[in-house]
Amino acid sequence: MDTALPTGLSAKAAYRLIQENPRALLIDVRSSMEFLFVGHPVGAVHIPWIDEPDWDINPNFVTDIRQLLLGGVVCDEEHSCAPVILICRSGKRSLEAGKRLLEAGMSDIYNIDEGFEGELNDHHQRSTINGWRFQGLPWEQC
Repeated sequence: MDTALPTGLSAKAAYRLIQENPRALLIDVRSSMEFLFVGHPVGAVHIPWIDEPDWDINPNFVTDIRQLLLGGVVCDEEHSCAPVILICRSGKRSLEAGKRLLEAGMSDIYNIDEGFEGELNDHHQRSTINGWRFQGLPWEQC
């Protein structure tokens, strides 16, 4: 059986979706340290997929997303639930997190393929080829 995949988006396409649909939720699934110290998209909600200190998959991830959707004005009978857009460093963790949400019966799940920092270049550096930050999209740092 094939595992359903979240819809892939570039960082710029994700930003456009967020601008066009105010109900869309941008979820940053990186660790707490990455979210705080590397920076994050402005307006992103932080729900880690894997986090310190043990680096285990968050057993409450699906529940946390469902609570976020149902706790706000993002689900209704007319429009169903808001689009959920996931971002991590390079698009790999958010892809796995998106698969889990789809397996749990959720729909309208997106993954920012290039992530926040993007792919590694030939010198093993990020934010030089692609990614949210490389594209000049709004971000902040604590």
